Amino acid sequence: FSLFLILTITGVILMFLYIPSVERAYWTIKDLENSVSFGWFLRNAHRWAAHLMVTTVFLHMMRVFFTGAYKNGGNPESNRPLNWIVGVILLVLTLGLSYTGYLLPWDQLALWAIVIGANIAKSVPPESIVGKNLYFFLAGGTQIDQPTLIRFYVLHCIFLPLLLLILSSYHMWRVRKDGGLAVSEQYKIEAKKLNKRLIQDEYTTFTIPFMFRRAFLVFLITTAIVLFFTIFAKAPLEEPADPTWTPNPAKAPWYFLWIQELIAITTIKIGDFTINGGFIGGALIPALLVFLWAIWPYLDKSPDEATGIWFHRSRIIHNIIFAIIMLYLIGITIFAMYFRGPYWQVYWPWRWPEMPHMF
Repeated sequence: FSLFLILTITGVILMFLYIPSVERAYWTIKDLENSVSFGWFLRNAHRWAAHLMVTTVFLHMMRVFFTGAYKNGGNPESNRPLNWIVGVILLVLTLGLSYTGYLLPWDQLALWAIVIGANIAKSVPPESIVGKNLYFFLAGGTQIDQPTLIRFYVLHCIFLPLLLLILSSYHMWRVRKDGGLAVSEQYKIEAKKLNKRLIQDEYTTFTIPFMFRRAFLVFLITTAIVLFFTIFAKAPLEEPADPTWTPNPAKAPWYFLWIQELIAITTIKIGDFTINGGFIGGALIPALLVFLWAIWPYLDKSPDEATGIWFHRSRIIHNIIFAIIMLYLIGITIFAMYFRGPYWQVYWPWRWPEMPHMF
């Protein structure tokens, strides 16, 4: 929530300074960097808050998975599996919010990252029907141009933030409705038999002023972290977007690099036949992973007493498989980021060949 608040404040201010036009967008960002007082600060803060929000939402989902907090714990009045699905949707929306904002600077980095995503959509078979229409839906036309910029601007500034706000409000309400901390019903029964409080007095507190103070402290710490990256790590801005000049290599945003690497892995040529890696690695495998992740609470048959417990022995196989998948995806993300060079060949990061630039 703290990061979303920072994004909202900085984003609203940036809206006053940004012009969503292919002729002016890049130069408004240039003006922000060089002419507007603290414009660089606003842009850096907005960008780093977005990256940190993607990271924290993902880590939160991992915490819920490893503790089995998506289960009802034997409480028939809870609906934690539904709230888990809402959480997965919120993760997808967070990625979408970051991705739509990626295009707005309209530089080479932004343009070709969106081209990669649009071409993945275009590869969905049958390409002449489904792929073509998906591409048109994303791009707003037959190429990445002014309609694309306007479409992404509206999605980024209005539609996705509103949807994220509505679903996150429901998500938090559902957490409170389900009893807050995920604890099995059996644990509650045993605690009652022993005349023992579920949560000891030293761990309980009043919402106002104590919880408010703690929430405010979290906000201050989050703001400090964002400020650190804002001051010491400049948001990149490359050459103006040019559809006729393809960077080599062209890469997706870091949180989608694993998809780009999966495309390279699943694009296999056998004689004159080439396996459609754009569809298999770019659309099919990610969609299946997200779908499986969303419905996992309904597949998990671990006992109720395992609810809310880190790495419970009844879920050891689940957690090992999940950890292997996550480590693999993180590994290929790092590999694609640092070891994929020109023509998507493998290079040591310190031995990349020199490639021509626009300027």
